[in-house]
Amino acid sequence: MQINDLLKLAVLGGVLVSAAPVASAQTTSKYPTPAGPPRKKYMFAQKDPECPVVANITKNTDEDADVTGSYTRVCYRSPAEMLAEIDELRRIHTWADSTYQRRLAALPPGGALLLTIHRQGAKNTDFANLALVARTKEGAEVYAATPKPSTGRFFGRDLYQAQQAVPFVKPAAPGPYLLSITDSRLRQVFEYQLTMP
Repeated sequence: MQINDLLKLAVLGGVLVSAAPVASAQTTSKYPTPAGPPRKKYMFAQKDPECPVVANITKNTDEDADVTGSYTRVCYRSPAEMLAEIDELRRIHTWADSTYQRRLAALPPGGALLLTIHRQGAKNTDFANLALVARTKEGAEVYAATPKPSTGRFFGRDLYQAQQAVPFVKPAAPGPYLLSITDSRLRQVFEYQLTMP
């Protein structure tokens, strides 16, 4: 073998060795690994004491989730509940008729899902990171929504809280429904069972 051939092999080997870390770095950033193990689930869905329509499937409302910044709670509010709240607010604040009519017009006919999240860092409380999907027992998708972008407020320690009511369209298919909330920032899925009246 001549010296020129050896030089060519050395240069080619150096190019291959230096290209390998770049390829693996691209692969890692393109397909990030999950933030942790999948969320633990209850053996039986646990009813929410404050919202009997909702039952937790994933263990996501305990103190541990609050500390780790993954607290995610859902509550269904019926149109009748929301109307009663508007009537009470009108009585307390002595609203003008135009304000009352505007609030009535904004009332979602199917009720709303009230979402409450606690996250570490203000940027993580953006509801645009969440995607809601409800399915029947058979797996047919009956509802999908993405909440409006939002900001959270300081809640304590390094946690921030955000709350939003997302209009809910009552599906024609009979329930109960499996509601999945995917947090793209945490890369975790929270699951609930909805039993509408």
